[in-house]
Amino acid sequence: MTPTTRTPAALLADALRADAGRPLITFYDDATGERVELSVATFANWVAKTANLLQDELGAQPGDRLALLLPAHWQTAVWLLAAFSTGVVVAPEADPAGADLVVSGPDTLDAALACPGERVALALRPLGGRFPQPPAGFADYAVEVPGQGDRFTPYAPVGPDAPALELPGGGGVLTAGDVVERAIASAEKLGLGRGSRLLSGLPFSTWDGLAAGLLAPLAVDASVVLCRHLDALPAERLDRRKDAENVTHTAV
Repeated sequence: MTPTTRTPAALLADALRADAGRPLITFYDDATGERVELSVATFANWVAKTANLLQDELGAQPGDRLALLLPAHWQTAVWLLAAFSTGVVVAPEADPAGADLVVSGPDTLDAALACPGERVALALRPLGGRFPQPPAGFADYAVEVPGQGDRFTPYAPVGPDAPALELPGGGGVLTAGDVVERAIASAEKLGLGRGSRLLSGLPFSTWDGLAAGLLAPLAVDASVVLCRHLDALPAERLDRRKDAENVTHTAV
C-alpha cells in the first residue's frame, strides 16, 4: 500500500496498475460444483458496472445505507467494492426495513421486501445467471448490470473519512480509511503478504469473513480462494484443492 492509498477503491486501482491480469478471487460453490476465477481486471470491471448501476440507475447517494443480504460469494465482493466506490454505506445482514437500498440473494427475498427503497436481487447462479422468473418487487442484477458502463467515476469524491461499513452486531461504522487500516491489520494477523493465496470458508456476515474473503488479500497484493458450502467438501478433496490452487494460508 502506498501512503496515499487510504480507501478500498484506491486499493483496487493500485492493484490494477500493478498487475491487472493476476488472479484476485477464485470462487467455489461446493453445492453446485461452480468454479469462477476473476483477475483484478475482471473484478474491477464488475465493480465499475455495479457502481454505475448503484449511482445512475438506483440513484444511490453518498451516505445511503445498503443492507447486504448475501453469502460469501464473488458477487458479494463486487457489491462491497461498488458501494465503497460510490460512498454508499454497506450494512451486512442489516434489517432491510431501516435501509435505503437492499441487495438480496434468493433465500432472503421475503425479508428484503421490507426495504422501502430500491431492491436488487441476485440469483447467485453459475456464471452470474439471471432468475428464471424475475422476483416481484426487485430488479434482477443479472439483467441490469451487463449494460452498465465499464468505467466508473463518482459524482462526488469518496475520501478516507467517508462512512463505508457498518459492522455487524452493533460494532459501529468504519470509514473508508478505517476499512483499509483494518484490512492491513487483518492481513498481518493472517500472515499474508504479496503473492499469498488465502483459502477462506468464512461467511461475509463478520469482519473476519469480509477481511479474509476480499479486503485483506486486496490490501497486500494477495489473492483469495473463496469457498461457499465448504462443509460439503470431504477433507481429502479440500487438501487436493489447496494443492491445486497453490494455497498458502487458510481461514475456515
